[in-house]
Amino acid sequence: MIKKISTRNLYTGESHLLNKTVGFQDGKIVSIEDTSGPFDFENLAPAFIDIHLNGGYDHYFTSCVDHAALEDIETASKETGAYYCMPALITSAQSQIIKGLQVSSEYKSKKTSSGILGLHLEGPFISFEKRGAHPAEYVRNPSDEELKNIVEAGRDVIKIWTLAPELFHDNQINYLMREGINVSIGHSNASFEQANHAFDLGVRLTTHLYNAMSGLHHREPGLALAALLRENVYNPIILDGLHLSLEMARLAYKVNPSSILLITDALFLGRKKTSFQWENFDAQLVNGAYINRKNTLAGAAISMPEAMQTAQSIFGASTSEVISMVTVRPARAIGMHNKISSIGVGFPAIFTAFEEGFQGVHVVE
Repeated sequence: MIKKISTRNLYTGESHLLNKTVGFQDGKIVSIEDTSGPFDFENLAPAFIDIHLNGGYDHYFTSCVDHAALEDIETASKETGAYYCMPALITSAQSQIIKGLQVSSEYKSKKTSSGILGLHLEGPFISFEKRGAHPAEYVRNPSDEELKNIVEAGRDVIKIWTLAPELFHDNQINYLMREGINVSIGHSNASFEQANHAFDLGVRLTTHLYNAMSGLHHREPGLALAALLRENVYNPIILDGLHLSLEMARLAYKVNPSSILLITDALFLGRKKTSFQWENFDAQLVNGAYINRKNTLAGAAISMPEAMQTAQSIFGASTSEVISMVTVRPARAIGMHNKISSIGVGFPAIFTAFEEGFQGVHVVE
């Protein structure tokens, strides 16, 4: 039986349509037709995607690699606006990484309808100087053997792997990409030339623009500018007003607007967790962000709708373009643009409804 929902404003991820009814059956969209109302929703968009978050309301995945943590992350992400998400597994011991990959594989096998797309492996092969809050004791250089061990354990779940390309040989990066892993440059002190070399190899993603990377300098332009000058590289940003200044975010948007997509990089969502300790990793919720004892940012607390509100305000972007920053752009960045987060015939019937100004955001299944 075909079910239908109607909306005054339909945002497909690519365009803005007025007065439409969307028909769907067996979880797939089968039709998009004109209507004169009444409307079930004022605004309807595809399911939002967060390709980088660390924890849910209460669980931090790297510290407690179990199904309860993934369930918490998935629930919190959906309830705060992003149906699809990609939990991060950060720099840690190889045994912890392997366990996290195995747990994630088991979780996805048991819950085939999960909104968790896979894991974002963030580290451990990153720049010591640009490690940020990542535990120093686990930062290391890549070996062929360890790369193979991790890939074999996570072949079906590693969707993004953040690394510092200056630590890698070309054949190692090529190996990861041949395995279908989306290599992302982050926590890297790469020079402008080293970054461009990685992009020439086929890398198409940075982890969090400006943060934990070699920055802009008039004689040493660094990774940030190399990424912004590439038309086919996607640049996620954390718009909490703390991880980067809003002026630098505006600059990135002016230089390469189509490259910008939004992430939360949330240590925890919902601002319910006020303190956290895992081994030498600690965090306190201070003025809307998580800060460690060294007064270094340990993660954000922003939700996807909050990031979207800021993007619309500081960029002056249309509602349709902001929606693209959390739907089709991240889907393209991870090679899933033909499968999720667009509204069109054949796509999943998973939507996001919202009120003006990205208020009242909620998932519609």
